[in-house]
Amino acid sequence: MKEQGKDNRKQLGKLGEDAAEAFLSSKDYRILERNWRCRTGELDIIAEQAGTIVFIEVRTRRSTGRFGTAKESVDTRKQMKVKETAQFYLHRFQKYENSVRFDVIAVEIYLDGATTQIEHIQGAF
Repeated sequence: MKEQGKDNRKQLGKLGEDAAEAFLSSKDYRILERNWRCRTGELDIIAEQAGTIVFIEVRTRRSTGRFGTAKESVDTRKQMKVKETAQFYLHRFQKYENSVRFDVIAVEIYLDGATTQIEHIQGAF
């Protein structure tokens, strides 16, 4: 039973990341990486816009609202983890001169999988 719940969460997360990537592409962001992993963690989407590297945490929730909103789930601990992993990325690819930004994209999805709302919070942390 637990495995099925984990699979459902992974599928929901993928739907949200797909929606976020399509949204960003429509806003002239260039997607550099998706689900980039290293020893310190994972970055959902790394994009570039006007010379700025943007690290984007994507949070997806069902539209039932039972567990709070997607953006509320990016707590201080998660922010620190994303920043640490972003530092590793910048060092690994020697992107010392680029300006950086940390955004959150909150995605709400209906039970049938259709996206209901996308909220892009630029400079979220």
